[in-house]
Amino acid sequence: MWKDEDRKYMDMALELARKGLGKVNPNPLVGAVIVKDGRVIAEGWHKECGSLHAETDALASCTEDPAGAAMYVTLEPCCHFGKQPPCTSAIIKAGIAKVIIAMTDPNPLVAGRGIKILEENGIEVRTGLFEDRARYLNRVFIKFITERRPWVVMKYAMTMDGHIAAASGDSRWVSCEESRRMVHEMRGRYMGIMAGKGTVETDDPMLNCRTEGMRQPVRIIADSHASLSCSSAIARTSKEYRTILAHTDAAPAERLDALKSCGVQTVECSHDQDGKVDMLDLTGKLGSMGIDSVLLEGGAGLNWSMVRDGLVDEYYIFVAPGIIGGEQAKCPVGGSGFLKMSDAVRMEVESVTRCGTDWLFHGFKESRVNEY
Repeated sequence: MWKDEDRKYMDMALELARKGLGKVNPNPLVGAVIVKDGRVIAEGWHKECGSLHAETDALASCTEDPAGAAMYVTLEPCCHFGKQPPCTSAIIKAGIAKVIIAMTDPNPLVAGRGIKILEENGIEVRTGLFEDRARYLNRVFIKFITERRPWVVMKYAMTMDGHIAAASGDSRWVSCEESRRMVHEMRGRYMGIMAGKGTVETDDPMLNCRTEGMRQPVRIIADSHASLSCSSAIARTSKEYRTILAHTDAAPAERLDALKSCGVQTVECSHDQDGKVDMLDLTGKLGSMGIDSVLLEGGAGLNWSMVRDGLVDEYYIFVAPGIIGGEQAKCPVGGSGFLKMSDAVRMEVESVTRCGTDWLFHGFKESRVNEY
């Protein structure tokens, strides 16, 4: 049975962990609070990849000797050497008497070993306090560390009649300013941002984050024939922003050489039944590069490939209060589509909120709901 003070301190730890959003990938978001005799004597969180872990960050900021204190931490302390030494060793050395953990670490290098080491050294360990909240917060990390594939987020804005652009191709702007501002914050939260060749040709976007203080995402372009123009905004800025172009074996060598000279990183992937970049192969390659999350900013073709292959984990759908009409107006997801309604990919809607004048539907692939 958890006491009110336990809930209070773990809640604090979870809020601290959130401060690392968009800064620690592909590491987990972790917060820690140290309490002694009913007083908080230290707080810490993982601030960026390679920096002190939350536990050692908290220990370094103690206002008094932590011996005999309790530590509340959102993730099981690590017990292996990485960019930082094991947190378990630091906790034992500091004389912490009790550790309350929200969730065990799904990383195979830890996975309960951290808890065992603490207990073997006489430290009382309790787990499971706000586990659901901790798993939700670290859903990107959980998928990446267990499947070695990025968490895929589909984002698009459409009118009330389901269009992302007019029949003329005009799409500026479907959504309101508040929604567009939120999208830039999302770009800074995920490691990668992906678009297809068609979107790049039509919009000539930068695909960067314009929110101050946030990290720039890796730009990923799916372009089977490597036809991206060297004069495009993406190619011209590829030495400033890391850019990956995914292509198939149909891409001419001279096109690949031209793009490489611009600073574009090229990655060959297998092709799907339509001759386009196979998304399952691409996401596997992105995972091997350490890219733990991807925000889709593509058009109907890329969105369909991801939905068809069951690769979308999370959805942010902005619905603007306008009707554009037109049989040729573009819709968010194209392709051949599923032939039966029973085959439709289901989204479990978690929330519907206002974002300026738009409505934002946020949810997850139905099969993911019970995992987080």
